[in-house]
Order: sequence, then structure tokens, then C-alpha cells
Amino acid sequence: MTPPLYTIIGTPFSTFTRSITLGLTHKGIPFTQVRCVPHSDTAYGNHPFGFLPTLIIHEIDGKTVNLKLRESAAIARYIDKVAPEPSLHISPGHGKAIIEEQMWEFVSLAGAHGFPAVEKGVVKPRVAATDAGTLTDSAIREQIKPAVEHLRKLLGKMEELMADEGYVFGSKLSWADFFLFPLLADLKAIPEGEVLSPRMLNWMEEMNKLEAVKATTPGTLSVGARPP
Repeated sequence: MTPPLYTIIGTPFSTFTRSITLGLTHKGIPFTQVRCVPHSDTAYGNHPFGFLPTLIIHEIDGKTVNLKLRESAAIARYIDKVAPEPSLHISPGHGKAIIEEQMWEFVSLAGAHGFPAVEKGVVKPRVAATDAGTLTDSAIREQIKPAVEHLRKLLGKMEELMADEGYVFGSKLSWADFFLFPLLADLKAIPEGEVLSPRMLNWMEEMNKLEAVKATTPGTLSVGARPP
């Protein structure tokens, strides 16, 4: 059997890694996955700053290259180039979009602002404190209260950019959904998931129906995995 043309470097727990594996899976692109945590030897061996994910492209036009492509947005664009269908892009008129670049705007906002607010501010502190077992739930809530309030406001602003129903951009599934979902799936797995609005919860319900979401759930916080 011919090995897959692509290898993804990154733990399933990594939200950015999951965004990429969601896209690969949705588009039916076979890949192997090397599970490693950020700033590990394997991570540094494939990314100059030890971040995740890295996509190793083993072959281009029949020629062996073993090219290492880093940064999730760049990887997503490459995936679109080699597998345009099913499309994960939007067009003007999808949801609140006037121009198609608004999808990449949403992706950038999710990564630059959503990730630190969700993961660094709330999810990892909550999981670490819970696992340590030295604080009560009320004490943990008090400890992360400022971060939760910041997150609540951020989610409200993200929701303002979303269509009133359906996916982020209405009836059209896009990379915006695949970059936001891993973050909110982690959030929903902890008590602070209570900040999720009805609109966000309805969106997550729709996302959970996708085969790509089901296939990439193992190894995530939703099923009891822990952050590196």
C-alpha cells in the first residue's frame, strides 16, 4: 500500500492541529499523524519555534520533496490548492459576508484572540487546578473569574460576526468553522462552558454531526484527554 502523501505533526489535543486534521478529513485526504506536544524535540525538529502543527508534504508532482509547511493558515491554503472540493470557502452573501476575505478574517481572529482567551486564559488553568485537586470548584472559579469575563466578551464579539443560524457563515461550512470549533469544544468540556450562548451551542450541535468532527474527537479534552 502506498503511504499517504502527507504527515501532520501535532497532538490531537492541539486546537490548531485539529483545525488542519478536520480539513484533511473533510476533504478525504489520507494522512499520518505524529503525536507530539509543543516545544518537544519532535516539534522543534519540524518547526523552528516548536509550535504545532507542521504538515510534511512528501511528494509534489511525483517528486519526493518532504517539504515542511508550517502555520495553520498556510497549511489550510495549501490543502485547498491540492483538494479544492469539497470547498471550505465562502462567497459574498453567505451569512454576513460581503467579501470572501471575511472568512480568513474570522480565522485570524479565532487564532490570534480566541486561542489565548479560551486555552491560555480558561481551559488550561481550569484543567490544571482540577487535576491538582487542591482547590474547590468555587475557588477555581474565583481564580479564573477575570479570564472568564474576558472570554465572555470575546465570544459575544465573535458571535456578532456569525450568521444568525447554521454555520459561521450560514449554510456554508468553511475554514472559519474548523478553526473555531476545536476551541469551543474544549471550552464546552469544562464547567466554564456555561458561558456559551444558545447560538454557539446550536452551532456546535450542527458541527458535531460532521463525520470529520467525529473522526478527530479522540485524544481531545471532550473525551478526557489532558493538555500537554
